[in-house]
Amino acid sequence: MNTKSALETESGTQAEQAASPQRPSILDQAGGAEGVIYSALPAVAFVVANRLGGIRVAIIAALGFAVAIAVWRLARKESVRPAIGGLFGVVIAAGVVWFTGSAKDYFLIGIWASLGGAVAFLASVLLRRPLVGVIWNVATGKGSVWREDKMSRRYYHIATLVLAAVFGARFAVQQYFYATDQVGSLGTAKIVMGFPLLALALLVAAWAARSSDKRLRAIGLLSAKHG
Repeated sequence: MNTKSALETESGTQAEQAASPQRPSILDQAGGAEGVIYSALPAVAFVVANRLGGIRVAIIAALGFAVAIAVWRLARKESVRPAIGGLFGVVIAAGVVWFTGSAKDYFLIGIWASLGGAVAFLASVLLRRPLVGVIWNVATGKGSVWREDKMSRRYYHIATLVLAAVFGARFAVQQYFYATDQVGSLGTAKIVMGFPLLALALLVAAWAARSSDKRLRAIGLLSAKHG
């Protein structure tokens, strides 16, 4: 009877694990490997077209690529959010260029967004409310119990500082290229320092979350159901 019960319990656990949906990875949320490539294409098209035909041609090329990618992804019934979000971002950037008449302004919003991200992440550490910990635990319904443990706070401080460094590096490098009118280098920096660099920082954030959850369960501040 004991053996039978154990087998039934194990079978039930496996069935629950199989039935429960897996949390999408960082790459999945970005639309997969293709989504990462798609997100870079409008910027590449803008830089190349600007060099060959000027600002108007560059704007048309970037918008054309963004629209084509959005239509293609929607036609394939892929996630709507990356498709629409990517198109919206390109439209805004192209609008800024059209208004200012300067090709380098295609990257302006992203540059200042990077500065804003760096300031926000760094400020949260100085205020002892690291954003990685706040965002993760609110999103997963674990509340603020992590703040009661010194090691958990340390894990999230590290991850938040890494993200602050990533956004700060983006701003510093791209602002330099912007100030020196290096449009081609801006496009390269945007791609290289975009998702690939952010993905590395998010891996650190994932490490912090796992380490904190494991410790909180070990010391009894987090129940097993929140694992």
